[in-house]
Amino acid sequence: MHHVQDASDEPMLDGLTVLDLSQGIAGPYCGMILRQQGARVIKVEPPGGDWSRQMGRIRAGQTAIAVACNAGKESVLLDARTESGRAAVRKLAERADVVIQNFRPGVAERMGVGYDALSARNPALVYVSISGYGHEGPMAALPAVDTTMQAFTGLMHLNRDGAGQPRRIPFFLLDLSAGVYGAQHACAALFKVARSGKGRHVRLSLLETSAALQSYLMVDDAMFPDAELAAANAPTGVFAAADGMLYVSMLNDAMFTRLARLLGCDDWLADAELHTSAGRLPRAAELNRRVAQALATQPLAHWEALLTEHDVLFARVTAARDLVRNTQCTQAGVFGRLPLAEIGKVPWANLPGMAGTAQPAGEPPLLGQHTKSVLAEFGIGA
Repeated sequence: MHHVQDASDEPMLDGLTVLDLSQGIAGPYCGMILRQQGARVIKVEPPGGDWSRQMGRIRAGQTAIAVACNAGKESVLLDARTESGRAAVRKLAERADVVIQNFRPGVAERMGVGYDALSARNPALVYVSISGYGHEGPMAALPAVDTTMQAFTGLMHLNRDGAGQPRRIPFFLLDLSAGVYGAQHACAALFKVARSGKGRHVRLSLLETSAALQSYLMVDDAMFPDAELAAANAPTGVFAAADGMLYVSMLNDAMFTRLARLLGCDDWLADAELHTSAGRLPRAAELNRRVAQALATQPLAHWEALLTEHDVLFARVTAARDLVRNTQCTQAGVFGRLPLAEIGKVPWANLPGMAGTAQPAGEPPLLGQHTKSVLAEFGIGA
């Protein structure tokens, strides 16, 4: 079905100006969300540029992280270590609706671009500060990145391999999630500004973000303090079919009965203990072994047809590069195409909830590409 553009598809944050002083991932991704919702985002970079420009492999002067977090922003090069640089930032902030920064606590204040200094001249300003460990407490001044925070907050422990070795979740889950929470807080604060005219300082951290993502695990742990975290149901897991991998998930007792029927496991149906999740969990290894033996005998297509027919939850295990070509993604408008200079068009995941209406992000800026034009527009001497 072709989506027809109408007035309700106009960018939601059209007319909003965001001043992005942040570097790396969490702050820039927060700004990127607001950009995709229609805001103008002016990114202030130091002389060496945002350090994400050096993160990972570089092609045609760009890294994937810098592109994904900054496409469509305007880059202004300012040295905030100089008085003229700080004065320029203050002048830009006078006409901004939102400021985003992710310096360590106290740094923005020492530079004269903290919330108090900027809101004195712009009382409606929404100011988003993203830190590692938070703005108070004995660890507030410590540096933190996604990976060290994964170690500190139990995510690596949660993601242990079969031998019990803690493992990093291999993408920047906490940084990106903090960006999502930051953007949500910014929009909530903007709603308050629209009603009262008064801005506010929103402060969030990677530490809080990790705790929030794990909240049900913390509740589970408090409810069952003497037990290690268990699977929620059985049998469940990744199984090898004859020509690829499949994940089978168990939702409830009725689904287990349907799985038993489709696999021809009559003994499971006759075993009263297996009719409840509580009875199956202690026997998870035994159940998983039987599923593994059965699934290995036939190709994926055979099992996909059968599991669909019997309404048992499953998914083929694929890689992200397969997702880009997937028919479901194509028809549901999951991806757009982002033009990159010297490289051509690359897949671009549209902002969730904006399929068919997303603004093309626009090319990622070169370092300082918009310095002259933006400074002139805001009446700031070079």
